[in-house]
Amino acid sequence: MGVFVKTDFKAPPVVDNQTWQREIDTLRAREKAATRELDAIAAQRRRLPMVAMDDYVLEGESGPVHLSEVFEGASQLIVYHHMWSPGQEWQCPGCTGYTSQFTRLDFLEAYDARFVIVTQGPIDEAIAYKRRVGNQMAWYSTANSSFGADVGVPPGGQFAVNVFLRQGDAVFRTWYTNHRGVEQLSHIFPLLDVLPYGRQEEWQDSPEGWPQSPTYSRWASSPEIAQLYGVNS
Repeated sequence: MGVFVKTDFKAPPVVDNQTWQREIDTLRAREKAATRELDAIAAQRRRLPMVAMDDYVLEGESGPVHLSEVFEGASQLIVYHHMWSPGQEWQCPGCTGYTSQFTRLDFLEAYDARFVIVTQGPIDEAIAYKRRVGNQMAWYSTANSSFGADVGVPPGGQFAVNVFLRQGDAVFRTWYTNHRGVEQLSHIFPLLDVLPYGRQEEWQDSPEGWPQSPTYSRWASSPEIAQLYGVNS
C-alpha cells in the first residue's frame, strides 16, 4: 500500500477540558439527531413494498444455481454487485478492497440472512480472482443471465447492492442502492470519519492545512490486496 509520510500538517487547537466538552456536546447533539434520522430511514426501509423476481439461474462455484437457492435456506439475501472488466487480470480496486473486509459473516445466520457477491464475470474467472485476492465471500456469476441488468447492474455497470426476500421458492426484491449508498454496509469509512484528519481526500470539507490527497490515492490497489491476503501472500 502507498506510504504517506507525515510532514508539518496543522492540528486542532489545544483548549481546556471545559471548552472541549462544550464543543463535543454541541457536536454530539447533531450526531444523535443523525442517528435518530437513520433509525427513521431504516424504519421506512422496512415498510417498502417489494417486487417479484423471475426464476433466474446464476453460476456458482459448484455449477448452475437458481436465485432462490443462493439463499441457502435463509429468507433474506444481500447481494454486492462487484464491477467486472473483461480480460483484466486485476478488477476494480474499490470493489476488491471493499469486499475484502467481510471475513466473518456467520453472524448473519442468526438473522436468517446471507451476504454474497454477484459479478458479470464468467464464474471460472471470478473464482480465480476471488482466490487470487484472498476474498472470503461466496461468489456467483450472472454472465449467462439477465439478472444483473434487471436489477440495475448491467455489464460494464457500476457497483451496487440489492436485497431480496425469499418466501418458499419465490424471491422478491426489497431494496437497492449504489455509489456512496453502499458505505453504510462498511466499517472502513466510519472508522476513517472519526479520525482527526478524516479520509484525507481532497473533496472533503477540512480546515486549512489538513492533509488532503487526490480521491482514491490512499486506497489499496488490487495487487496490494492480493499481496496481503491472496493465495500467494
